[in-house]
Amino acid sequence: MIGIFNDNYPPIIDGVAMTAHNYAYWLHQRQQKVCVVTPFSPNSGDMIIKQPFPILRYNSIPIPKRPPYRYGLPYTDWTFMNQLRMMPFDLVHAHCPFTSGHLALRIARKQQIPIVATFHSKYRQDFERAVKSKIIIDAAIKNLVHFYEQVDEVWIPQAAVEATIREYGYKGNLTVVENGNDFVTPEPQIMQMRHEMREKLSIADSEIVLLFVGQHIWEKGIGLTLDALYNIKHLPWHFFMIGTGYAVSEINKHINDLGLSNKISLVGNIFDRELLKQYYAAADIFLFPSMYDNAPLVVREAAALQTPTIMCTGSTASEVINNGINGWLTAPEIPSYAALISYLIEHPQEIRRVGQMASKTLTRSWENIVDEVIERYKDIQEKYKK
Repeated sequence: MIGIFNDNYPPIIDGVAMTAHNYAYWLHQRQQKVCVVTPFSPNSGDMIIKQPFPILRYNSIPIPKRPPYRYGLPYTDWTFMNQLRMMPFDLVHAHCPFTSGHLALRIARKQQIPIVATFHSKYRQDFERAVKSKIIIDAAIKNLVHFYEQVDEVWIPQAAVEATIREYGYKGNLTVVENGNDFVTPEPQIMQMRHEMREKLSIADSEIVLLFVGQHIWEKGIGLTLDALYNIKHLPWHFFMIGTGYAVSEINKHINDLGLSNKISLVGNIFDRELLKQYYAAADIFLFPSMYDNAPLVVREAAALQTPTIMCTGSTASEVINNGINGWLTAPEIPSYAALISYLIEHPQEIRRVGQMASKTLTRSWENIVDEVIERYKDIQEKYKK
């Protein structure tokens, strides 16, 4: 049995949570026994789709000022710990270096099985937002690196992520294993979804739909996006923002202060993947100027629906973008960003061309990815036995 460990899992939605879910789901589809281990989250028993594999959830408490995230307390949950001990794991895969990751490491050492860990995020930025002491932040990064040094294999979702983990001090081997996409869709179906959803949203044919999906936190470059859109508020666009996060109320206030409330819609979280897919299909351009993300799933999800992305030069995530070919790059500055959006609104044929190329170059199905993952798991298990 494969254990998938992560600190977040649906109904909490973010890129890493969806990665963990897709690992579990597609491993199960490939006849692999799998179990997810994650903190309890309110309403987790009422998920829209009941999963065909076991999900073990342990005690948790809310993380202050970071809703909907939870801090796990597995060792206070005796029922969970007894269930965990009974699981016949052959390999565990940690998608987080914190509570769930250390729990996976403990299980691996006790059961004498291999452990894989994927490095997903720029954790230092999270620490810097929460803690002002450089001494504490440096100690936290040191502990994080120590976690990765103890596992049997470290994976990263794209090559550019290596620079981040090396900067933190990790010196071991790394393996690139890309994330997949569960939104791959035939073009005729995309066009039909686009027409139907734009009609449902009362979007005129001449209006450009801009989209953001992700945590509503300032680190994602949302302030830059809003200020750039203010500079081109006279143009025919509407911006949909999907997700939630600690900065939702501040973002809403900033939108109102800019006088853009009639052109920007805060949609909130969308748990229905089919509905989210329809929003991607209805959009013309995906706006993602984040310097915070490593390898965001949302950019590939948008590409699967032929919606190309604007990203910032110098960001780790922008490694996959060939400017003007399968997306666009701009300096992380208001004038440049606004000018690019303005140009694209006036040249819709370029949006269409680049969107088609994004679909061809940035989308690899989870079915395809998980076949590679299974082979890698087998190799790791064989090496561990030796």
